[in-house]
Amino acid sequence: MTVQQTPLYEEFDERFRTGRCSFGDAALEVLHTGCRWAEGPLYVPAWRQVVWSDIPNDRMLRWDEATGAVGVFRSPAGYTNGHTLDREGRLISCEQGNRRVTRTEHDGTVTVLADRWQGKRFNSPNDSAVRSDGSVWFSDPDFGITTDYEGHRAESEIGACNVYRIDPATGGVTLVADGFGGPNGLVFSPDERRLFVSDTRVGQIRVFDVREDGTLSEGGVFAEAGPRSAAGARFDNIRFDADGRLWAAAMADGVHCYDPDGTLIGRLNVPEVVSNIAWAGAKRNRILITAETTLYSALLSVTGTHPADRAPRRVG
Repeated sequence: MTVQQTPLYEEFDERFRTGRCSFGDAALEVLHTGCRWAEGPLYVPAWRQVVWSDIPNDRMLRWDEATGAVGVFRSPAGYTNGHTLDREGRLISCEQGNRRVTRTEHDGTVTVLADRWQGKRFNSPNDSAVRSDGSVWFSDPDFGITTDYEGHRAESEIGACNVYRIDPATGGVTLVADGFGGPNGLVFSPDERRLFVSDTRVGQIRVFDVREDGTLSEGGVFAEAGPRSAAGARFDNIRFDADGRLWAAAMADGVHCYDPDGTLIGRLNVPEVVSNIAWAGAKRNRILITAETTLYSALLSVTGTHPADRAPRRVG
């Protein structure tokens, strides 16, 4: 089923058109609806399935690319939010309710990667990114502990909302960036030299240089919800396409597309409040959009990047 009451593409700069960002489907396709608040879509190439979270219903769902069938992947799911893949194709999940980051092994068992920093429980891990060295980086806002709607209401033991790194060899957790109102989506640039983090409460996307030792620079502002955006625009998760443009779930303002220089060049209009985006399909040209109750999809003329693209290659 397709649905679109307004034009899907909105151009703010000619680079949106010349970059062929608006040459895809004319409308969004509904893959599934009926969630309470959908988040965290992830395409798993080996399964040809999309896994995503229906957080208030405490379940993870999956959509099968070959058949279009939708079923429950896991329930209860610890009020899981964002998902990614590690270097071996295993599912990494941020569990808001259990206040931890986990890995689903190939046999289906769940391994806890981290649930504390300096002996204190995390707030509610939200989204993660895996670097090619195997380290897992994740955001830890307090969204899952402020109410019982998407987790369990509780006081923060850390007293701040930060970004952390899990060492792939030792499992040790390091605080890598602080000073956020509500860190949310995070993604590495394709060359992994920079880390981009959205701050939902502040309405910014921040960018940090990644040093050789894995620490970050002080950081700066890559983009802000500016005059072209709706009054309720806030950034959630973010993803790169293969040409270095950054696409951002802007919640009440659809999906934003930014040129590498930080200019907002275009937007995808979505009929619901957008939570997350992801790339899917064999060509990485299907954009997945979770928005309130629905998992949407559209085939675009641009190609996205995917966590599996950083998986190690076998030789011989």
